[in-house]
Amino acid sequence: MNTFTLGIEEEFQTIDPVTRNLRSHMSKLVEGGKITLKERVKAEMHQAVVEVGTNICHNIHEAREEVTYLRKMILDLARDQDLQVAAAGTHPFADWVDQLITEDPRYDELIDEMRDVARGNLIFGLHVHVGIENRNEAIQIMNAVRYFLPHVYALSTNSPFWCGRNTGFKSYRSKVFDKFPRTGIPDFFASANEYDEYVKLLVKTKCIDNGKKIWWDIRVHPFFNTVEFRICDVPMRVEETLCLAAVMQALVAKLYKLHKQNLNFRPYRRILINENKWRAARYGIHSKLIDFGKQEEVEFKLLAQELLEFIDDVVDELGSRKEVEYVHQILEHGTGADRQLAVFEETNDMNAVVDYIVSETKLGIY
Repeated sequence: MNTFTLGIEEEFQTIDPVTRNLRSHMSKLVEGGKITLKERVKAEMHQAVVEVGTNICHNIHEAREEVTYLRKMILDLARDQDLQVAAAGTHPFADWVDQLITEDPRYDELIDEMRDVARGNLIFGLHVHVGIENRNEAIQIMNAVRYFLPHVYALSTNSPFWCGRNTGFKSYRSKVFDKFPRTGIPDFFASANEYDEYVKLLVKTKCIDNGKKIWWDIRVHPFFNTVEFRICDVPMRVEETLCLAAVMQALVAKLYKLHKQNLNFRPYRRILINENKWRAARYGIHSKLIDFGKQEEVEFKLLAQELLEFIDDVVDELGSRKEVEYVHQILEHGTGADRQLAVFEETNDMNAVVDYIVSETKLGIY
């Protein structure tokens, strides 16, 4: 039996408490964190980014403990360095041109290859791994779950600002990341073998040196037995992160269950799913997404309810009903993007937006 283990990675911003700008002191956090957190804290390409990742969690309750503990540790380490930590998909006004790059041969190589596309990739995401032992089953689940990626993404939207501008998007982060190759919604793969042949071809032709340089919104991980969701902005609140992870886990469990009963969820073409991804990026939970079966636009809030009904028969087995039902709170109070925009509308002050993100990042930790 598959247990649908969880692994959650969050990327955080390191903030100067006076200027509210990003501060490139991540290395001190990572060095400090290595003593207690070991491999659970990592440097990223930009020095103002710090990533933390949980151990393998057997259920959402273990994930809650890990995510809360890791946030607290990073917040404490930052405070010791006179820094603050913010969880949002982009910084409201920082300019990527000013950011220092972490010294590492891997990042040097990436910048040598991609130049300003890599330098400009100043974004912060949430990655969730859900354990699947059989790679063929993982591919089938990846094919099916693509349909739901815009729905999950809309709930996570938390990056309305870029370089001091209100972009008009609820998630501008994905627009920045679109500049990278091998991003976005993946294609349909008939089998694990077909997927492996694709990766081998890219390696053979020197497009990539390994499967980790495939940065799709969802991927079958090249080294772990997991399906990895990569589409979401990092949310401000711990509760939002846990909600999104629980929904992703439940989607995988439900599609696995259908697969085992020889019931297949109808796969949709990437070019159609992309239409919904665009709408989710632009309008978040206020979007109308397309129901391709009915061939009509539907209010996102109705689709979110349908999604909850779709996964309802697995959430109690997974022990995640409380986390999954937090979707209602997001729909009622808005995503991080909605709340950032409300603060800006009220204050017309980007510093106030940063202060708000910093305060929300701590919520429920202390």
